[in-house]
Amino acid sequence: MKSDSIKPGLGSPSSRLDYLDATRAFALVLGVIFHASLSFMPVFIGWAVQDVSTSPVLSYFLAVSHSFRMATFFLLAGFFGHLTFHRRGAASFLRTRLVRIGVPFVVGWFLLKPLVVSGWIMGGASMRGDFAFWPAVRDGFASLSTLPEELFLQTHLWFLYYLLVITGLTLVLRAGVKRWAATADRVVNNLLRSRWAVAIFATPLALLLGQMQTWGVDTPDRSLWPHGPVLLVYGGFFCLGWLIDRQPELLAELGRLSIARGLQAALSIGIVLLLTPMQMDPGHPQFQLAHWVYVSSYAVMMWCLVGLTIGVFRKWFRQSRTWVRYVADSSYWMYLIHLPVVVWLQVAVAEWPLHWSLKLGFISMVTISFALLTYDLFVRSTWVGLILNGRRRDRGLARWFPRRASGSEIKRHLG
Repeated sequence: MKSDSIKPGLGSPSSRLDYLDATRAFALVLGVIFHASLSFMPVFIGWAVQDVSTSPVLSYFLAVSHSFRMATFFLLAGFFGHLTFHRRGAASFLRTRLVRIGVPFVVGWFLLKPLVVSGWIMGGASMRGDFAFWPAVRDGFASLSTLPEELFLQTHLWFLYYLLVITGLTLVLRAGVKRWAATADRVVNNLLRSRWAVAIFATPLALLLGQMQTWGVDTPDRSLWPHGPVLLVYGGFFCLGWLIDRQPELLAELGRLSIARGLQAALSIGIVLLLTPMQMDPGHPQFQLAHWVYVSSYAVMMWCLVGLTIGVFRKWFRQSRTWVRYVADSSYWMYLIHLPVVVWLQVAVAEWPLHWSLKLGFISMVTISFALLTYDLFVRSTWVGLILNGRRRDRGLARWFPRRASGSEIKRHLG
């Protein structure tokens, strides 16, 4: 079953453009909306600020979206990682991973983290009625003096660190078990095609989720020392994606859309939402029973939604669309820079006497628009785009605002 080459119509470059990159972009854009929603929670969760307009509806959205967006991202990162590894070789693969992941991670220490911290300072001051912009920015950059202490705290850069760690561990594991590659192919093929696939994959997920400290998957932003259960959850999805690229036809099985899969997802979502209040109350007399039912249902929800997300994009985005390709290209930049913009906007609108849905839409649209504009102006055709995406591309805005030809160019054209 070994298939290091890419089969036409499944793992080919054109198919990748049609739906796999679009799926990954969706997971990242969903992360922007996820973070934009946190200030509208009905209870204060330690976020930068709590808005005057809140809703329990967002608690449901956050619980469901948190379950599968990063899992989908890591699965596709593994798939594309294996693809790049066998196309370019080990040396080129390592070099590109270090550049595309390591450089943004290091630069983020010195630019993104201080801006996010300044947003937290603004939010705290705002809730005390003592808002000040420039002192917050100054104190945000002053926090650099504490590095590496609290390196990840109050930021989202942990996902880059874990991607580097998981990639390295995968290469070490690959070297150790390379002789059993054919056996691994058969196992993955049999498991994904099994009628018990959901139960088989959800069981170890549930055991790992049971070790988390919060609802769902913990955010490992406290230490450089990897959080074991989180590393295994996302590392497992990464390795599964790595192995699926050896048999790309299994993507159809993973993303199979069926009534049974939809019912499993709906039932697990319902149980998770029903048990969330009990899950957040360790003093409840039935907490232990509710906890394990909750994490089991959460694991089923996670697995089903990862597969259904891939299946939906496989069904509806197989044909090439220019705007989808553009958003996919920009999504990495968008996710990298979004958090300080989101937090600053959350603080700015927190006291506005408007419905939460209007403010959430405003924050999301401004953030995404800002990210797309800066991507087109400063990233897509520059050395930054070369680092993030592996190549420079023509700017999208150039199609709408074409450069005027100079006099010499006109003369040369006319002969």
